[in-house]
Amino acid sequence: MNWGTELWDQYENLAAHTHKGIEFLDKYGNFVKERCAIELEYAGKLRRLVKNYQPKRKEEDEYQYTPCKAFRQLLQELGDFAGQREVVAENLQSNVVRELHLLAKELREERKQHLNEGARQTAILNAAIGALERARRTYERAARESERALEAFQRADADLNLSRAEVEKQKANMKLRSQASEDAKQEYTDQLRKTNEAQRQHYEQRLPHVFKQLQDLDEKRIKNIKNFMLSSVDVERKVFPIIMQCLEGMEQAANNINEKEDTQLVIDRYKSGFVPPEDFQFEPAAGGDTTDSSTNHHHHHNHLTAARGTVSGNRIKKRGGLLSIFSSNKEDYSDLPPNQKKKKLQAKVHELTKQVAQEQAAMEGLMKMKGVYETNPTLGDPMTVEGQLNECCDKLKKLRTQLRKFEELLADANSQVSATTLHTLPARANGAPPAPATSIGSNSESLSRSASESSVSTGTGAGGTGGGVGSGGVTAGGRTAGGSPESGLGGELAVAHADHTNGDGDHDHDHDNDHESDFDYYYEPDLQPLGYCMALYAFEANGTGSTMRMECGERLLVLETDAGDGWTRVRRRHTREEGFVPTTYIATTLYADARDH
Repeated sequence: MNWGTELWDQYENLAAHTHKGIEFLDKYGNFVKERCAIELEYAGKLRRLVKNYQPKRKEEDEYQYTPCKAFRQLLQELGDFAGQREVVAENLQSNVVRELHLLAKELREERKQHLNEGARQTAILNAAIGALERARRTYERAARESERALEAFQRADADLNLSRAEVEKQKANMKLRSQASEDAKQEYTDQLRKTNEAQRQHYEQRLPHVFKQLQDLDEKRIKNIKNFMLSSVDVERKVFPIIMQCLEGMEQAANNINEKEDTQLVIDRYKSGFVPPEDFQFEPAAGGDTTDSSTNHHHHHNHLTAARGTVSGNRIKKRGGLLSIFSSNKEDYSDLPPNQKKKKLQAKVHELTKQVAQEQAAMEGLMKMKGVYETNPTLGDPMTVEGQLNECCDKLKKLRTQLRKFEELLADANSQVSATTLHTLPARANGAPPAPATSIGSNSESLSRSASESSVSTGTGAGGTGGGVGSGGVTAGGRTAGGSPESGLGGELAVAHADHTNGDGDHDHDHDNDHESDFDYYYEPDLQPLGYCMALYAFEANGTGSTMRMECGERLLVLETDAGDGWTRVRRRHTREEGFVPTTYIATTLYADARDH
C-alpha cells in the first residue's frame, strides 16, 4: 500500500486529508486537556467535601462510636482517592497533553515541507509541459510557413511569365522555410523527449516520494494517537491498586461498625452509677398507726433520696447539650456521678503513669549522658547536664505526687461504685443481702472515731461486750480501720437525706420531733441517738462481741454513723443492746439536729 502509486493523481485530496488528520490530533489533545481539568476539579471538590465533613473539635467525643469512626476512615480513604485523581490528571498532563502538543506542531511543520516539495515538483513538470507546448506551436507554425513557401515556389516555377531570378528567389525562400521547419521539428522533438522524461520522473519518482512522506506522516500521527490512548489507559491502570486499597479501606471501615459495641459504649459513657429509686409505699390516712406511719415515711424518704440522687446526677452541670452531661469543672471530678468520676480518674491515672514513665526514661538518658561526660570530659561538661537533671527530678516528683493523689481518689471511687452496685433494687427484690463489711475481730486494729468514744459503756444482751477484746484491746466503741467495698453507703443515704431536707423547704421538722419524742425514753446521757434505721436484711453477729445481730425489718437507734469503714453503731430499742452492723444492711434516717451538725 503506497500512496505514491495508488493515489498518484490525488495530490489535493491527500493534502486535505493530512490537514484534517492534524486537526483531529489537536481535537484529541484538547479532549485530554479538558479531562485533566475535570479530574483536577473533581479531586478538588472531593477534598473540599472531605474537609467540610471532618469532625469539629466539639464533635470529637461523638466520634467514639463505630459508625462515626467508620465515617472518619471513609473520609480519609476518600481524600486518598482524590489524591489519585490528581495523580491521573498530572500524569495525563505530562505524558499525553504535552506530547500531543509537541507532536501536532512537529507534524504541521513536516506536512508543510512535504507539500512545498510537492508543489515544487509539480511546478517543474508544469514548466516542462509549457516548454513542450511552446515548441509544438513553433514547429506547427514553421511547418505551415514551409508548406506555403513550397507552394509559392511551385507556382513560380510553373509560371512561364516570371523571370528566372524571381523563380530562384521563391526557391531560396522555400529552402529557408523548409530548414526552419526542420529546426522547429527537431526542437519540438527534443522538448517532447525532455517533457516525457520529466513527467515520468514526476509521477514515478518525485511525486510518489512526496506522497510517501505524507503517508509516513499520517501513519505517525495515527500511531501516536493510539499510543496516547494506551498511555491514558495505563495512567488509569497504575492508580487502580491504590484506588482499590481506598475502596477496600472504605469496605473495612463499614464492616467495623458494631451496634453492640456502640450500645455498650453508650452505657459506659452515660452511666451515672446512682441507684434507681425504690417503689412508692402505701401511706395510710391521718390518724393511723404511728409505727406504720413512721415506716411509710421512711420508705417515702428513701424513694425521694434515691430519686434525688438520680436527677441530681444529671444536674451536676448546666447542660450544654448531650455531650456535656458528664463534664467536670473540678480537678478531682468530685462533681461527677460515681461511674463517670471513676472513668475520668482512670484516664487521669493512665495519663500520669505515661508521663512518669517518660520522665523516668528522660532522667535515665540524662544520667547516662552525665556518666559519659564524667568518663570522657572531652565530649562535654557534666555540669551542663546537672541543671536538666534537677529540673527533670523536680518534675518527676510533682508527677508522682499527683499520681499518688489520683490513685487514692480512684481507690475511693472504686469503693463508692462497688457499694452502689451492691445496693441496687434487684438484689433487694431477690432477697439477697449485700456482702457485709469487714468483720470486727479481736485481731483488728482499734479505731477511735471521737474523743468521747472511749467513755461509752457496753450494752446488755447477747450482743454486748464487757470491755476490751483480745490482745488488740478493741473496745465496744472500736472497729476495724479497713473498710469493705460497701463502705460509706449508709453515710451517703444520710447525706442525701440531709440534702433533700435542707434543699426542700417544705419538709416538716415537727415530724422529726415526733420521732425524737418516740425515742426519748431510751436516751442515754453519755451517747445520744443520732437517728434511727431500718434493717433491710437479717445479720448474724460474728461472735467477737463487737457486732450485733438484727432481723430484717427491725428498727434500731443509730448511735454513730459510718466513718467510712462500712459499719454503723446501733442500739436495740427495748433491750438497750448495742453493737455494730453493716451499713449496707440498713437504711438510715438522721434527726434534724444531727443533720444540722
